[in-house]
Amino acid sequence: MKSDTIKNLSLLDLKADREKFTQELFEGLKEYGFVVIRDHGISAEEMAKTYSLVERLFELPVKTKLQYDSGSGGARGYTAFGRENASGNPHADLKEFWHVGQTLNANSQYIGTYADNIWPKELPDFEAVIGGMYRELENLSKILLDVLGDALGLERSFFDEMVSDGNSIYRLLHYPKVEGLDTGRSMRAAPHADINLLTLLLGATDSGLELLDSDGNWLAVESGPNEIVLDTGDMMSRLTNELLPSTVHRVVNPHSQDKSRYSMPFFLHPHSKADLSCLPQCLGKGGAKYPPITAGEFLQQRLEEIGLVKQ
Repeated sequence: MKSDTIKNLSLLDLKADREKFTQELFEGLKEYGFVVIRDHGISAEEMAKTYSLVERLFELPVKTKLQYDSGSGGARGYTAFGRENASGNPHADLKEFWHVGQTLNANSQYIGTYADNIWPKELPDFEAVIGGMYRELENLSKILLDVLGDALGLERSFFDEMVSDGNSIYRLLHYPKVEGLDTGRSMRAAPHADINLLTLLLGATDSGLELLDSDGNWLAVESGPNEIVLDTGDMMSRLTNELLPSTVHRVVNPHSQDKSRYSMPFFLHPHSKADLSCLPQCLGKGGAKYPPITAGEFLQQRLEEIGLVKQ
């Protein structure tokens, strides 16, 4: 029987009873594509410090922020308001954002493939704080990915190798006040599914996130201020032949016209050469639902669909 709400799980239970936690995480993601994680080890103080810095970032003058637009399809640095739209939607989302990516070792084969990070000189503590949070979220996402690997019967090395030098993105998002904006056609984030393997959303500053359930109903995703919303993306859905769904979700416009919203999703990606072919144990009688493709090829395809990269 389908539950009425998405699961809210304590990461402390992973040590107390790994088998039970694994089952609950897997079943929660199978049902809704979303779960909420609490007791994850990132302190409220760290989260507050990071959000304070993100607010300072977007308070910089537009002219200053535009200096950090790399022109690389939003891969790193600043992407201005109105640049991104959901796949299949011609109307731009009501948001601006900043991307931070992987810091590679000097001997990585992806040097020159992944764009270099961009750090705003106006905020001297930005690299240390945001880079530190990137690493914490990457480590946490790998822990959760290992749990899903156990549920799928995979060797621990499978996902470890897939996300080594992964092209993961930490997106710092600002949804400005909607007063005076075209809220009739655009919303803060139009319905979309995430591109990547797993997304960790670190306690947004306001409500508005909704998911589309299998019955076609929009459900509010409720989480506490120090909780993380976890969802599975298109890459995970392809690997598992939709056993773990990539659930469509959106951020609706607020009732209040004069309130901004900030959020900081971490998108866990594989390395660009990773094979996204369906896992053998997920094939079923009907075979694979998607043709083989690499993570890099799939990412390029999706970035073109959402308007960040020109075809």
